[in-house]
Amino acid sequence: MTNLLVTIFPLCAVLFSVFAFVFPQLLTPLSSLIEPLLGVIMLGMGTSLAVDDFARAVRRPKAVLIGMALQFLLMPLLAYGIGLALRLPKEQFIGLVMVGTVAGGTASNVIAYLAGGDVALSITMTACSTVAGIFLTPLLSSLYLGHAVQVPAWDMFKSILVVVALPVSLGLIINRLCRKHSDILAKLCPIVSVVGIVLVIGIVVALNRENLHQCGWLVILAVILHNDAGLASGYLFAKLFRCDRKTAITIAIEVGMQNSGLAAALATKFFDVAAALPGAIFSVWHNISGAILAGVVQRKNKLSKGVASNDVASR
Repeated sequence: MTNLLVTIFPLCAVLFSVFAFVFPQLLTPLSSLIEPLLGVIMLGMGTSLAVDDFARAVRRPKAVLIGMALQFLLMPLLAYGIGLALRLPKEQFIGLVMVGTVAGGTASNVIAYLAGGDVALSITMTACSTVAGIFLTPLLSSLYLGHAVQVPAWDMFKSILVVVALPVSLGLIINRLCRKHSDILAKLCPIVSVVGIVLVIGIVVALNRENLHQCGWLVILAVILHNDAGLASGYLFAKLFRCDRKTAITIAIEVGMQNSGLAAALATKFFDVAAALPGAIFSVWHNISGAILAGVVQRKNKLSKGVASNDVASR
């Protein structure tokens, strides 16, 4: 089921984005559903977590700290620099920076699994960055955007509490109380999350149809550069701090894959619908790039195992 979801999710996101672009009138009336849908997605994430996932951070502080430092220091800085270098229009610049200020995305856990990474570490980092993002996203938004736009940091903080903290906490409680039905939750929640994310992407694309006409390719380039720079930087910094390959791959995935659905929702609510465009595009692209990365890593792992087997046989 996990493999199937990763396979069909990028395809569904692309196809539904095309549908939204061609028939925007069918989705634009659903704009008020963006925030509730994100709450449902975060609830699904919460059901996949347990208190023990947070306790792992105590046992592996170096990897978690490296990942979170890159998440909240490097990613917003990269977004800011890329936005300036490409001279993005004001709304799209705001949206790209918002993508850089949010926590890691839940899809990173699935990609880490497929890439042969450390899934427990990935879940721990996602959980910790989600909690930290409640406080850091409003602060970073004010830091990077405060000179250009008025950032309602307190309102944003309250919104993240409602959209992220409350659903994730509720999900943790459900996971705790429904351990006998954990298999059902493990199958159902990813499906609900995928449907929710795809629908959010479609609504944002529909609302931004005219903006895509004007500067779509420039925003797509900015998103690709931001995501790829995050993946590469995560791996390089992890190796610089002497992490093993498996841990480095996990950190790279966690840093490069953002909770872009949250970024799109916050941009829509607090700025302008046009500011949600980078988040929508990022939601599509980072799953495609993540799936490609997982395939490349798995292929290299198989080749390495094959070479090792041949060496043993030749002896």
